[in-house]
Amino acid sequence: MGNARNIAFWVVLFLLILALFNLFSGNNAAMQSREMSYSEFVTSVNGGSVTNVTLDGERIRFRGSDGNDYVTIKPSDANVSEFLIDQNVAVRAEQQEQSGFQTFILSLLPFLLLIGVWIYFMNRMQGGGKGGAMGFGKSKAKMLTEKSGRVTFDDVAGIDEAKEELEEIVEFLRNPQKFSRLGGKIPKGALLVGPPGTGKTLLARAIAGEAGVPFFTISGSDFVEMFVGVGASRVRDMFEQAKKNAPCIVFIDEIDAVGRHRGAGYGGGNDEREQTLNQLLVEMDGFEANEGVIIIAATNRRDVLDPALLRPGRFDRQVTVPNPDIKGREKILHVHARKTPLGPDADMRIIARGTPGFSGADLANLVNEAALMAARVGRRFVTMEDFEQAKDKVMMGAERRSMVLTADQKEKTAYHEAGHAVVGMSLPQCDPVYKATIIPRGGALGMVVSLPEIDRLNWHRSECEEKMAMTMAGKAAEIIKYGADNVSNGPAGDIQQASGLARAMVLRWGMSDKVGNIDYEQAHEGYNGNGAGGFSISAATKELIEGEVKRMIDEAYVTAHRILTEKNEEWERLAQGLLEYETLTGDEIKRVMNGETPSAGPDEGNTPDQGNAPSVTAIPKTKPRAKPTGGMEPEPTA
Repeated sequence: MGNARNIAFWVVLFLLILALFNLFSGNNAAMQSREMSYSEFVTSVNGGSVTNVTLDGERIRFRGSDGNDYVTIKPSDANVSEFLIDQNVAVRAEQQEQSGFQTFILSLLPFLLLIGVWIYFMNRMQGGGKGGAMGFGKSKAKMLTEKSGRVTFDDVAGIDEAKEELEEIVEFLRNPQKFSRLGGKIPKGALLVGPPGTGKTLLARAIAGEAGVPFFTISGSDFVEMFVGVGASRVRDMFEQAKKNAPCIVFIDEIDAVGRHRGAGYGGGNDEREQTLNQLLVEMDGFEANEGVIIIAATNRRDVLDPALLRPGRFDRQVTVPNPDIKGREKILHVHARKTPLGPDADMRIIARGTPGFSGADLANLVNEAALMAARVGRRFVTMEDFEQAKDKVMMGAERRSMVLTADQKEKTAYHEAGHAVVGMSLPQCDPVYKATIIPRGGALGMVVSLPEIDRLNWHRSECEEKMAMTMAGKAAEIIKYGADNVSNGPAGDIQQASGLARAMVLRWGMSDKVGNIDYEQAHEGYNGNGAGGFSISAATKELIEGEVKRMIDEAYVTAHRILTEKNEEWERLAQGLLEYETLTGDEIKRVMNGETPSAGPDEGNTPDQGNAPSVTAIPKTKPRAKPTGGMEPEPTA
């Protein structure tokens, strides 16, 4: 509609300019003619210097004997035609133009032109286009029409429970009588909550593809402007559009941009964001019901949303979209690998087992990286080796084979990583060691990677203590081999991981008998996540907490030191094996520790043939991506 108006305006403008040009060009001849008095004209005719005349209304145009064109105005009582015929002058008459109307049009055209331009720009400013200078209050919601690249629920995998709840909403839109005959009402809204990359927006696109109803999409930040009242106006306009297209679905991505706690932080009740939220609350479940309009919103920060937004009647359903488990990861990998030709050895089950903590976006990136690596070496399909290299690159960083290490640095790295591997394989509750390497990756000179047998959902005290012992084994190995005076900064990452795990055990998990079963994390950090400070604790309690953290780490170090002392020969053999082969897999590590030669030492650039992944060293507040154990940091340069 807006485009048609713009085209019509430019067509009218062109016609006006063309008419103006024709009018002026029509008078061009008269303007170029010289004026002559009527008496002089009569004298010239009588003298025989005028041979032909053109009568144009009141004007008489003729060419003089000097070759110039002249024009004169005849008197109203003069009979010019008879006079000219009597003098044998050729007379040609032109149709008389309405000079009054012509003059009126000539005077009116500039004003019409100015009025048309003014109307055009005012239309643009008032919101004839949503990007107009005065179109602040217009909603920026876009109707999603995916003629190509349509996403359906078949493209969503690994989050079956969330998909089932949203499939019910789609079914309600398709067949409302199925639910209404039992008294069921269509949900007002559904809030998708989950970590980044788990597929919340993909789910919304799948709903748009499946529902067959108008689907509006907008971001929470699109409501917020520097002018107070603009966001509220956009909310009203968005719901007006939705009502006209009901039944329909409105998807608000990143709703935490506009739905935060009212009154928190700076700004009062007249703050623009809070007015926008108030309008959104009224529109969702206010005095006037919005029948047939379903709001679906997505956020990864549910804790900052206003409680009024989360109550039933507004967001009736809060759908959790978590990171997928091993079965879900396998399904997601199959979905993303549909267009990727796979080699006969590519096993999605093994890759899924080796990627704990990966989100759907991480898995999509993994498949893409594997395809790029296969293309780089000219393969026609993606093999398991490509997936292993891609997984190592995503999780640990790219290999830095160009880094020049001295023989002493390589030796220290080998003994450091061998210490992690020996202690990890000696403690029964540690995850099985899957790979040890002294090839620099990312910011580490080497690393040992552990494989969890299953997705880890909780941690036990004994498991944490053994994990800390494996983490501190790198420093213990350096001290045993080179002495306390020659220890490097390589264990810095190990100490950080062990400290995080020990503090979690003491502050949050109640695994310290002296500190007890009290959550001290808020007090320790001085912040409780809701904008207010944590509660106060005494200096004695702080000292007790830090003392327990230090005791746990010291005991883990003692355990690691004892194991390496007892298994000194195995440790030495593994360190020498790493110096020779650079990378060893789990079975190869066992053979080298037993004094055997690896059956197939990996060449440079090769990766093991089983798909596994690192385990988590410490559990922070939210479940993190898997990390390698014991990455030795590079020594500082001068």
